[in-house]
Amino acid sequence: MSILRPDWLTARPIAHRGLHDRGKGVIENSASAARAAIESQYAIECDVQMSSDGEAMVFHDETLDRLTTAKGRVDERSAGELSNIVLRGGGDGIMTLMDFLDLINDSVALIIEIKSEFSGDMRLADRTGQLASAYDGPLALKSFDPAIMAHLRMHRERLGIAHVPLGMVAEAHYDHAEWNFLGTAQKQSLAHFLHWQETQPDFLSYGVRDLPHAVPHLLRSALGLPVMTWTVRTPEQRETAGRWADQIIFEGWRPE
Repeated sequence: MSILRPDWLTARPIAHRGLHDRGKGVIENSASAARAAIESQYAIECDVQMSSDGEAMVFHDETLDRLTTAKGRVDERSAGELSNIVLRGGGDGIMTLMDFLDLINDSVALIIEIKSEFSGDMRLADRTGQLASAYDGPLALKSFDPAIMAHLRMHRERLGIAHVPLGMVAEAHYDHAEWNFLGTAQKQSLAHFLHWQETQPDFLSYGVRDLPHAVPHLLRSALGLPVMTWTVRTPEQRETAGRWADQIIFEGWRPE
């Protein structure tokens, strides 16, 4: 197997959903959070959800309720409607990924997490891949969903992303409430990385609270996969990350 592991992938600390600070009106996954990260030359991690008309939107949640004054599912509104919704606590609207890429404009590395309900719907993956193919800057794609990564790997040439690193997001346990929609077999496959043959990721994004763990250790030491770890919020987590990972995805402080 051939692993894409460019130096930029782990060269700089990665700002989780941008360098956000709600107390200062800088909201996660916003233009302001991206600009703040760029000013400090941090890499950026962002999330994408799909609009009702198939556009990739820079937003973490499936619903609008937590981050805006609007209600309901993101995928029930068009890109135009979503762009006019202001993020609660700040002045920015929800951005399309196309506009987000134009804002970053090759200035720092970008890691995009493709959100998924594990439904087999690949429209968001394809749209994100299309936009990634036209982007000249350092960019990588990742997801918790093995089907999405397997799909992107299989269609790399068609989508024009043969140069784009593809990674898996993972953790050791899938027994908390947000994973209740998965069956027992799916949870075991995710926890033990049984999808390896299908996904063959170029890098791993792993939960810091689960380090050290055999999965990232073996992928890193035996296969040479770069490991970034999330979400590092404390000095203790930073110390753990320094021993067991190649770079941090951080939030709530500024690494040197």
